Amino acid sequence: MTRPPTAAQRRVIDAAEPVTGRLRGTEAQLAALVGRGLAFRHPRPPHDHFLTPAGHRLREAEPEREPVAEPPRPTAGGFAARVGGEEDAGPSGPARAREVHSAWQGLLELRRMTNADGATDRPCGWERQHLVRAAALALEAAGHPPAGPGTPGYRVRATPQPEAVAVRGPDEATLRACAATLEKAGWQAGEHTDPRTRARYLLASPRRV
Repeated sequence: MTRPPTAAQRRVIDAAEPVTGRLRGTEAQLAALVGRGLAFRHPRPPHDHFLTPAGHRLREAEPEREPVAEPPRPTAGGFAARVGGEEDAGPSGPARAREVHSAWQGLLELRRMTNADGATDRPCGWERQHLVRAAALALEAAGHPPAGPGTPGYRVRATPQPEAVAVRGPDEATLRACAATLEKAGWQAGEHTDPRTRARYLLASPRRV
């Protein structure tokens, strides 16, 4: 990149979805960001545009931009993977399924671009920095239902351990299914017992090799 982005292009970068870096803007704005190496066009339909690693760095390094909202639910104009336990998770159905699928495909492309060997079968640096959202996206993309008001499902939470999240579910069958999905998505997952409640849960970490 030889010149900084224009104000309009900067707004497009700042408005990128927090999980995947998916962009929304005019064709001219998106093409200009691609030309600057700040975005790429996904080769598969619907050919959405996403931030490149350089685009992510530019967005995260800008001190004056408005902070990205972090509630574990979809927000207007953005996407958030459902971590389970949201009081108001927003609408479900085919539209949500398409959003989740697009987010997962964008994350796989980010793996391809940022892993040194181009591997898409193991997590990338972004996922290690956003463990809860990354694990939740892998589960939701595979069709696992998140826990909701009166609805059983998975819950993904941070843990004191570095590079590890806890995944809880209503029964052991759910935990086993979640473990299989996470392992397929490039995570290591093992069952543990909470010493206080005796409840079973998964401890999952992104695989490095």
